[in-house]
Amino acid sequence: MNQPLLRSVLYMPASNQRAMDKARTLPCDAVILDLEDSVAAAAKETAREQVLRQLRDGGYGNRQVVVRANGIDTPWGEADLRALAAAGVGTVCLPKVEGVGQLQRCRDLLHGAVAAVPGAAEPKLWAMIETPHGVHQVEQICGSEPAIEALVMGTTDLAHELRVPAGPDRLGLLYALSRAVNAARMAGVLALDSVFLNLQDPAALRRDCEYGRALGFDGKTLIHPSQIEVANEVFSPSEQQIAWARRALAAWQAAQDEGKGVALVDGALMEIMHRDQASRILSLAERQES
Repeated sequence: MNQPLLRSVLYMPASNQRAMDKARTLPCDAVILDLEDSVAAAAKETAREQVLRQLRDGGYGNRQVVVRANGIDTPWGEADLRALAAAGVGTVCLPKVEGVGQLQRCRDLLHGAVAAVPGAAEPKLWAMIETPHGVHQVEQICGSEPAIEALVMGTTDLAHELRVPAGPDRLGLLYALSRAVNAARMAGVLALDSVFLNLQDPAALRRDCEYGRALGFDGKTLIHPSQIEVANEVFSPSEQQIAWARRALAAWQAAQDEGKGVALVDGALMEIMHRDQASRILSLAERQES
């Protein structure tokens, strides 16, 4: 699967025109134009029109443009999905996904809206896991057909529903986070870690990103441009990792040429899984340079 590079995924409120315009110049891998939590109820209709105008104007370069719609059961959800599909949005992020039935309702609505527009293509879908029900159904959500492109953790609401106290170690969320990553890997989809809310503590942000990467996440969702640099750095292969990957692939090829099934790299045994790991590191390095 040719997956996009999503180290840094920045939420921008769709009610803030300046913020959406600024996102065209930021070094994030993707921007989520948000119609949901960051937009007050009275501004929902105006925000939707602003997003549609942003989609028409374009100008986001290589950044993946995603729109987070309101939930399908809210007063604005169905209208959001119809308008976004008709406008040709490439990716829609669905909040608070709790099961395959809910996901299918969104797909059916998008399919109907796209069918009415000649030449339009159905958008890719990102599914947010923000509730205990979503965690319980995460394997089915990831494995649904057609496949979602990414799973996005939303732990602010999840922590509230789980009654998990705030803490830097995210201990009470470990089960949900690890289960989500495992489900994403089973289905071959991307997994994005949740936002970090403290904008005054860059050291804590780095620790939070490193924790997410250690759990297996591919990247992190962000709430402010100041967080992009750290996320890009943490979720990119280091120079040491890239150098190891090159040595590993060279050693693997030499072993294959000699008819061996294993190789030695820096004194450690290398098997086919390590070859795949090395290939993935170099693939990520190539994509972040392009």
